Amino acid sequence: MKKHLLEVKELKTTFYTEKGPFRAVDDVSFHINKGETLGIVGESGCGKSVTAESILRLLDEKTTSYEGKIIFNQRNLLELSEKEMLDIRGNEISMIFQDPMTSLNPVYTIGNQIMEAIIVHQKVSKKEAYVRAVDMLRKTGIPSPEKRMDEYPHEISGGMRQRVMIAMALSCQPKLLIADEPTTALDVTIQAQILELIQQLQKDFNMGVIMITHDLGVVAQMCTRVVVMYLGQVIEEATADQLFQQPFHPYTKGLLKSIPKIDGERKKKLYAIDGIVPSMNNIPKGCRFSPRCPFADEKCQEFPPVLESIDQSRKVRCWHYDTIASQEEKFHAIH
Repeated sequence: MKKHLLEVKELKTTFYTEKGPFRAVDDVSFHINKGETLGIVGESGCGKSVTAESILRLLDEKTTSYEGKIIFNQRNLLELSEKEMLDIRGNEISMIFQDPMTSLNPVYTIGNQIMEAIIVHQKVSKKEAYVRAVDMLRKTGIPSPEKRMDEYPHEISGGMRQRVMIAMALSCQPKLLIADEPTTALDVTIQAQILELIQQLQKDFNMGVIMITHDLGVVAQMCTRVVVMYLGQVIEEATADQLFQQPFHPYTKGLLKSIPKIDGERKKKLYAIDGIVPSMNNIPKGCRFSPRCPFADEKCQEFPPVLESIDQSRKVRCWHYDTIASQEEKFHAIH
């Protein structure tokens, strides 16, 4: 049986605040294989970024605790020392953060910031690190890379900064790349270029990629499998084809219905899921989606559903997914 590149098992991430502890990630499990792209989707506040930061243990561990297992290269990352984690971060697992405008240090040149990771992790000379950094900038499509090495972040555009972030993340040729909303705040043309660049570099290095996004168009273009999160939990997992052809969870159905269609009626109102994501301090008693779900009944409001495996590639956390699916099939048959 093929070993997974990364396997997250029953991950729980708890923050300790003045108002008491609250669990931002609750019993999350998924895996990713070498060369695969896994999408993690959901609304803002559903736990996507905290899950990614938990994998690399980037959160302040004085006010945060982790439970469960994060298996990478047959080691549980949650059991490693901080020194051992430093050897993994940016070297074997890299991350592209959400905002390219604030992720780079404004007082260091672009060259120094890329070279730092190479020198620390690859144990090479400054001269060798310079050559590798220039080569990485060239691979990301940045013109005149030698010139850019001496520039500061404020001297280049947002799209260029995101390319620099990608160059930094991939400078040590990691086995796994976590891309957290990598196209946020970029215009549509630059978004397409950045996604194409990540796909190309993934092929070059045979990396696994975790793509965190709320944009289902990005998921359709990039991902082989998808994990849908809501209020700190995985509520559905499927291949990308399965998810778009027949979503099982009412929340996933709502997300897909919310996508504007180019051939849709101009005067028709866009679909929106009722309500808002509740606060982590006010989690519903039963199914977490029940206050917003059109199919919710008393059982949903009282008892939390478990994440049920439907087949080898599909999981869903819903009491009535099979009934909802059969109702929709009947509706489409009649119409």
